[in-house]
Amino acid sequence: MQGMAGAGFLVRLCMAIAAVMFGSAPVIAQTSYVHAGHLLDVEAGVVRHDQIVRIVDGKVASVGAWRGTPSDGPVVDWSTQWVLPGLIDMHTHLAGDIQGSGVADPLISSEADDALAGAANASRTLRAGFTTVRDVGSWRAFTDVALRNAINRGLIEGPRMAVVGAYLTAPGGGGTITGLADDVGIPASMTRGVVKDEDDMRDKARYLLRHKVDWLKLIATGAVLTVGTEPGQPELTEAEMRVAVEEAKKYGVRVTAHAHGAEGAKMAIRAGVASIEHGSLLDAEALDMMKKAGVYLVADIYNGDYIEEVGTRDGWPEETLRKNRETTDAQREVFRLAVKKGVKIAYGTDAGVYPNGLNARQFRNMVKYGLSPMQAMQSATLWAADLIGWPKQVGAISAGHWADMAAVGADPIADISVLEQVSHVMKGGVVVR
Repeated sequence: MQGMAGAGFLVRLCMAIAAVMFGSAPVIAQTSYVHAGHLLDVEAGVVRHDQIVRIVDGKVASVGAWRGTPSDGPVVDWSTQWVLPGLIDMHTHLAGDIQGSGVADPLISSEADDALAGAANASRTLRAGFTTVRDVGSWRAFTDVALRNAINRGLIEGPRMAVVGAYLTAPGGGGTITGLADDVGIPASMTRGVVKDEDDMRDKARYLLRHKVDWLKLIATGAVLTVGTEPGQPELTEAEMRVAVEEAKKYGVRVTAHAHGAEGAKMAIRAGVASIEHGSLLDAEALDMMKKAGVYLVADIYNGDYIEEVGTRDGWPEETLRKNRETTDAQREVFRLAVKKGVKIAYGTDAGVYPNGLNARQFRNMVKYGLSPMQAMQSATLWAADLIGWPKQVGAISAGHWADMAAVGADPIADISVLEQVSHVMKGGVVVR
């Protein structure tokens, strides 16, 4: 990083100090710059070379051709780097430890353990270049809310977070802890979103919304990792999901649905959700419905490889491994078809099943199964920002957006895997790596 250059800056600094001493301090905008050797303009879909990004109070003020070192603020020298907007992962689980082999693992750690693990995971995620995430659930209700709030207050390091608070799920469904003996108790904090009928859904949705969640998460079908449930089997009813969407709209909040199976996904689409998570077993009709309604697909098309490798090695339940094998390749073919049909795609990994901080591993599969390298990066920037509801704040390096950026040492269009080795990260104009 270059130093604060020029006498002009020193003059303004002295004037500010004098104003403070005499009780009439003006508000001075904090200005800084990034010299980007190669800037990925995801809005235009092009690479711009030798650019300067002007940052004022943590937001991008302007972008243009480099014309020499400015004198009114420090310059971050990324002139040898490929610079892109801070990445966005639309499907993470930061709070708590990663997936293990035991069905009772979530009960072993305390609430404090989960929160502290979340703080470490948040830092890893940010330093991997993911400056924004939509965190779609933790076992203990509102652990994600507390984590988001701590980051926003500057207490800990982490990405910008949109959170769901708890899973809205049927009793014994994909968002519950299953496989335990009948006389084993489950803490109330782990059952906040379990719903029995439409009235209960209304009450539980309102409860989450009053606790300032950013999204609601419906578990529309069974899950690969929840013992006793089947990914293709619908769980919540369409009427129950519609109630959640109606309540969310009152608060200006969107709803997403975990849905592997086609029928559960169609019910969720008709109910009005904004995105489908996983989508492993969708059919052409479901994809056509998504395209028509503008519903995004958020498919974790790397995750199956990790589960197969680590789950087999560590002795995960055979049922889990069987379901993973039945959905992994099917999901990737669904993804390929979704791309061909023009379904909206947003980047989401299910990090938390595998270690947080490895979020960029999915980019290779995004390209392998149909997206161009630029489109893959757009799915994790521009398109994800649209889905999360913050298109004017994140997802691009242009005037008005937060100065969130990641830098890599080689061209990601030539080799998308370089995003797995981020060199530098900036959030809100502050270099964190």
